[in-house]
Amino acid sequence: MKVLYFARLRQIVGRGQDEVDIPAHITTVSALIDFLKLRDEGTAAAFADLRTLKVAIDQSHASLDASIVGAREVAFFPPVTGG
Repeated sequence: MKVLYFARLRQIVGRGQDEVDIPAHITTVSALIDFLKLRDEGTAAAFADLRTLKVAIDQSHASLDASIVGAREVAFFPPVTGG
């Protein structure tokens, strides 16, 4: 699965994307975040505060409890503002 990090998250993680083999028991966005946090300090820091985190699964906005079963891509980003 491709995992994308945008804006502030990209800066904290230190890269824009990861290609990750997700274990079968990881079925929701929240479980994916917990799994990713174990990978390294940068990723753990990026997901330290989930209150303003936004997520998209295969380019469609989703919630933290959404299923990732069958997903090809999960993207994480801060709230987007217009101007």
